[in-house]
Amino acid sequence: MKAHRLVLGPLAENGYLVETPQGAVLIDPGDEPERILALLAQRGLAPKAILLTHAHFDHVGAVAPLVAAYGLPVFLHPLDLPLYERAAEAAQAWGFAIPKPPLPVEPLAEGMELFGFKVLHLPGHSPGHVAFWDPIGQRVFSGDLLFRGSIGRYDLPGSEREALFASLKRLLSLPPETQVLPGHGPPTTLALEARTNPFLTGLEWEA
Repeated sequence: MKAHRLVLGPLAENGYLVETPQGAVLIDPGDEPERILALLAQRGLAPKAILLTHAHFDHVGAVAPLVAAYGLPVFLHPLDLPLYERAAEAAQAWGFAIPKPPLPVEPLAEGMELFGFKVLHLPGHSPGHVAFWDPIGQRVFSGDLLFRGSIGRYDLPGSEREALFASLKRLLSLPPETQVLPGHGPPTTLALEARTNPFLTGLEWEA
């Protein structure tokens, strides 16, 4: 799979265009739909679907115009549907504006396989947060669970510290060489984070 990263919007969210064996998909198209559409045109691609790691407003801001342009299905874990439905209002509360993301959505579930990814339900940052793991390419799109040198927030509505650290433990059980493509910031690897991330070092990860 070939992944193209776009840093989008005022919160510098990472949206990804991923060329999979089953066609191109968009992961977390958070803002600036015109840039996403330009990249698709440049690559000569028509996307097959939008895959969302979670439904915070900075990850769904471009969903509506992209669905309007391509008639795409949107995949989201059902536990994040309330966040998705209120995303425009949440953005307004933070002083931003996004178009209301459209319904319906297709449900994601733990263990589901689609477009070459395995879905991992990894709550904590939000109730329905997932990661998309590419076991062949040894990479994981981690959303806002794990960043280079940091981890996702757990002080937001619907977030939970204990669940987040349980999800981090599970993520760290993937092969150490797995590349992490996060929702914000530069890519990293699980091995590097296990060794250097100040939120993870010193923790006991063994069962």
